[in-house]
Amino acid sequence: MEILMEYLARGFLIMLSISMPCVLVAAGIGLVVGILQAVTQVQEQTIAAAPKILGVFLVIIIGGVGFTRLLTNLFQEGAVIAFTTVPQSENYVLDSNYHKYTSPFASEMKDKFKNRDDIDYIMKNPGKIPYIDKYQREKYNKASNQPMPRPDLVETKKILGR
Repeated sequence: MEILMEYLARGFLIMLSISMPCVLVAAGIGLVVGILQAVTQVQEQTIAAAPKILGVFLVIIIGGVGFTRLLTNLFQEGAVIAFTTVPQSENYVLDSNYHKYTSPFASEMKDKFKNRDDIDYIMKNPGKIPYIDKYQREKYNKASNQPMPRPDLVETKKILGR
């Protein structure tokens, strides 16, 4: 668990180290443009957007190789943890024959296909659902083609209040 927490903390630090230069450049350019707008009394919102976009773009271009190296190192460290550190640690690994001694969904899977003779029925009748027994089949009646279908006996009694 400590390995995971350290790896997540490292990921957050790398995320901050990649995003902070962009945010700081955008904030600095916004401050400078804001001061210039206050001095000149030109209050146009679009004037501040273009220098910020250009500044952040330049930071990404200049620092792109370093950002890529940071992310590559993080990925490689994660791969090392996942494929070498965790499998070698006895705290994280299950026994190789663990599946032989457990049946994780045994209560839900009880008598799943107990009345199905064999798989040939399913293969010969594609599209038909294999039921446990024939009483579980639900009967679906074809919908009426009339715009207002007539109510059945139960609905008629409810409507008439009998």
